[in-house]
Amino acid sequence: MENSKKDSSNRKDGERLTEETGIIAGRNAVRELLKSGRGIDKIVVSGREGSVNALVAEARERKIPVVNADSAKLDYLAHGTVHQGIIAYAAQKEYSTVKEIIAIARERGEKPLIVVCDEIEDPHNLGAIIRCAECAGAHGVIIPKRRSAGLTPTVVKASAGAIWHMAIARVSNVAETIEELKENGIWTFAAEAGGTPYYETDFNTPAAIVLGSEGFGVSRLVRERCDFTVSIPMYGQVNSLNVSTAGSVLLCHAARMQRETK
Repeated sequence: MENSKKDSSNRKDGERLTEETGIIAGRNAVRELLKSGRGIDKIVVSGREGSVNALVAEARERKIPVVNADSAKLDYLAHGTVHQGIIAYAAQKEYSTVKEIIAIARERGEKPLIVVCDEIEDPHNLGAIIRCAECAGAHGVIIPKRRSAGLTPTVVKASAGAIWHMAIARVSNVAETIEELKENGIWTFAAEAGGTPYYETDFNTPAAIVLGSEGFGVSRLVRERCDFTVSIPMYGQVNSLNVSTAGSVLLCHAARMQRETK
């Protein structure tokens, strides 16, 4: 036990895999990080197979230090996240504010399309939602400070690097944030069973789609604050979709409606 504590205390700060380390693992995630232009302290690779070569060349062109290590070292640094032979040390992503997300839509001359994640705790789900939000052209994702996955390396990996192109706000109270969105002219849609079928819902408006937790859905207080409840009809034996899958259906439908009726 004492040796374990000693080993931990002797690690360099940048090698502690926490939400604050900014360790980005995986080829797609590192590629998108490079494209984003964010600061990168160094890149660590094991071997030069396939697309890793191109990433190393780009890093060196940008004067980013590249360090070689064996696969076991990367396994340790990535702490279980699949690294595909490459990780990057980057500054932690800065959170945006709700006002900044709304401003992004205004700057683009578009109706706001925002995702609100109400206590989504699985990092793979959060990463997948961020990825879908970016692909659908959404302007931001809002997550709560408590009872939610943070922007961990697993979330970054699951987002396939989309996290670096998406404004993400972290708020103290989701219900109060719903009110803030409504005060800014944004209609809020809770994704829950028993609502209006999504294909009968008019998303051609400033919209925030609220997705609930894996086990309990949208919380009662948040649902009561929302303007509408929308549902995805189920025709099979299972009564619901995974939250990230449901989010992709709703986001792509809303994005299509907003763009076709400009």
